[in-house]
Amino acid sequence: MALIAIEEHWNLPDLALAVKALPADRSDPSIAFDEMGENKARLEDLGAGRLEFMAAQGVDLQVLSLAPPGTQPLDPADAVQLSRLANDAAAAAVQQHPDKLRAFASLPMPDPAAAATELERAASLGFVGAMVYGRTGDVPLDSPRYDDLFGVAAALGQPIFIHPQAPSETLRQSVYSGFDPATDLALATIGWGWHVEAGLAALRLIVRGTLDRHPDLQLILGHWGELLLFWLDRADTLSGVAHLERTISEYVRSNVHITCSGMLNPVLLRHALEVTTPDRLIFSTDYPFQRPGGQDISTLLDAFASDSDREKFTAGNARALFGLSTPEEESSPPVT
Repeated sequence: MALIAIEEHWNLPDLALAVKALPADRSDPSIAFDEMGENKARLEDLGAGRLEFMAAQGVDLQVLSLAPPGTQPLDPADAVQLSRLANDAAAAAVQQHPDKLRAFASLPMPDPAAAATELERAASLGFVGAMVYGRTGDVPLDSPRYDDLFGVAAALGQPIFIHPQAPSETLRQSVYSGFDPATDLALATIGWGWHVEAGLAALRLIVRGTLDRHPDLQLILGHWGELLLFWLDRADTLSGVAHLERTISEYVRSNVHITCSGMLNPVLLRHALEVTTPDRLIFSTDYPFQRPGGQDISTLLDAFASDSDREKFTAGNARALFGLSTPEEESSPPVT
């Protein structure tokens, strides 16, 4: 059984330095996680160390994605330059290990036109989609300025992964502070705030009518849907108010893919299967921030009721979404 993991992070040292150099009101405090323990070395390794850990886990293919916050906090010119540099580096890694790696593109969201152009370039290089964040400065992802980008993504069949990002500094100070610094950071990121931000970004895109205008657009949410799957009954009340063509639940079941991001709890799997379908669920480990072992992965996979649904989760859905070849197709002689 093949195992494809789709939220597997890496970092470009030049980009990490650029983000660290930003003033506090524009940076992302979650970059502190990048240097904890072995994370920095693992993030910068796109070669032997990464492949060795994949083999130990039983992961056959990783889809690379830049660690948050990507290039989104940067000035437009810097975002364009570093997005291109990062995508070239990821493309080189994929070219060197084509049977083990694929990649999501980084997009220069501070320059919406350049973001659409870079998505087109990345697609031509074989990228399988793009990873973005829910806010660029004070501009939300559902702003009309990004609508052309989503049109390009839909036309090219490039899924958009909405990754968590830290809340704005204003929100962190008013809602997520008042404890010690480590607790403030965890509350705003891994413990709660990250996931609210990502789920809200996806919900706002739907409420804005983005999926009505671009019905072929496919979104991806990590961490079992970033809380959204747990609140669909209430979210559905928005459909009539916003004059949408369908309910929020229907958009989620037709346009949103869900990955587990290393949260290998069978209870969460069962809930996801209750509110969406096996065709929407995809495996990931959130490497290197989460590093589950082979036995941890097996425990989750054993919770599937059928071999068919298990295979969809481990590889089939990723292949279908990203247009990846099966091993049989890769070994078959070309048709003449």
